[in-house]
Amino acid sequence: MSNLGKRILKITAKSLAFVFLFILIYGAAVYFIPKISIDRLESNNSEIEIFIKTNGVHTDIVVPIKNDVFDWNGLISSKNTLSKHDSYKYVGIGWGNKGFYLETPTWADLKVSTAFNAAFGLSETAIHATFYDSLVENIQTKRLFIDKAQYLKLVGFIKNTLLLNNLQQSHFIETTAVYGNNDVFYNAVGRYHLFQTCNTWANDALKAAGQKACLWTATDFGIFNLYQ
Repeated sequence: MSNLGKRILKITAKSLAFVFLFILIYGAAVYFIPKISIDRLESNNSEIEIFIKTNGVHTDIVVPIKNDVFDWNGLISSKNTLSKHDSYKYVGIGWGNKGFYLETPTWADLKVSTAFNAAFGLSETAIHATFYDSLVENIQTKRLFIDKAQYLKLVGFIKNTLLLNNLQQSHFIETTAVYGNNDVFYNAVGRYHLFQTCNTWANDALKAAGQKACLWTATDFGIFNLYQ
């Protein structure tokens, strides 16, 4: 084998070793770091009902559409849904990679380019909002009660994720890639990547609201293990 061939082989071996080591370290982080939890801040008047909800992969924060603290209708409106129904009681809000949301209805539709861009923060993000008339607590939906001050911090966190114009108006995404009659998409800020996933966002939202959360998590089970 020529010297050039040996050099190429050596570089390839080192590259593969680096990739393997990275996957190993990342996998360990995904498994172990969520076991480090942050305790809920005590509150004497936890009267606002919110939920965390997972579809088995992705976590949403579900909040009342309107109460005496905040009205989401000005930023996230059910009138933009296919149903046009405007009497929903709750809205589930999640943040994620725009390519995943709009171009990947099923895992079978996942493109290599979409996955690569998502992993390395090379594409835009979006807010996905799903409206509900009611919610039932179960293994995938957990009820929490927080106080008004905590709720305001949660509202602030979510608002800071929405892409707003100079008039503080959100950017509704007109698309046929909705999942049903009761959901919509809005442009968001921030970059999705391996260390800042949809579940990392939801975990950070819980932190902002002073609720039990992981030190860091990339997965939904990191969050839901805390709410068994």
